[in-house]
Amino acid sequence: MGISKYPSVVTLPKIEKPYPSILTFLSKRFPKISCGTWEKRISDGNVRDEYQQPITPDSEYTPQKRIFYFREVPSEPVIPFAEKILFIDDEILVACKPHFLPVTPGGRYVDECLLNRLRRSTGIEELAPLHRIDRETAGIVLFSVNKKSRGLYGRLFMNGLVEKTYQAVSACLPNQEKASWDVEDRIERGEPPFRMMKVPGIANARSAINLVEVKNEMARFTLHPRTGKTHQLRIHMSNLGFGILNDRYYPELQAESEDNFDTPLQLVAKRVRFK
Repeated sequence: MGISKYPSVVTLPKIEKPYPSILTFLSKRFPKISCGTWEKRISDGNVRDEYQQPITPDSEYTPQKRIFYFREVPSEPVIPFAEKILFIDDEILVACKPHFLPVTPGGRYVDECLLNRLRRSTGIEELAPLHRIDRETAGIVLFSVNKKSRGLYGRLFMNGLVEKTYQAVSACLPNQEKASWDVEDRIERGEPPFRMMKVPGIANARSAINLVEVKNEMARFTLHPRTGKTHQLRIHMSNLGFGILNDRYYPELQAESEDNFDTPLQLVAKRVRFK
């Protein structure tokens, strides 16, 4: 059993009375986790309030109250690649994340993620990611070290004052010429929900894509996302006819299988620059 050393948090939303029990809320909020599992977590003291007091079956539902819980999985994969700290000061930490490692806990991963690895190696418990990249993608991720300045850095990302550069590799025809595209479209969750899709409507995803080199029927691209939608670059590349090498989601969803560490997604977050 893999149990996170660090709690996850959920906020009880404002809803109409009569309020449900906290157990009922958690079971509905996380339908993949059985009611029996939540009962055991509560009885074991692994569900707590914002004062770190254990939740009990009699604890009242209070809107806007935060509930902390420790995620559990039957077994947790180990990613055999190391991260690297590129820069650290009193405000931010810059790390290079390997392929296959998630930035934060999720799914089958509770402890094996970049955030928790960095917490252990630096001793900085207050680390928080300022942005995220896909588990399959490698490259640069920025973390906030100082809670007091965290909001300032967060607003830089929210206001589009951070420029990101990625590199990707795709198969191509041998006579493919260099080219550039400005892509604007609308991306929303598809089916299954972890897979995104292009839909009609007002654009919410924008990318600048440049094909910079062709060699041996492979093309190298530099990518500049102007927005930060999930899987944005992977979808934009796929829709241009240049699916990123070893992408298991786009253009076609591949059958579920264990990670093949010999064939990582050929997408790397190369640079992050404050404007």
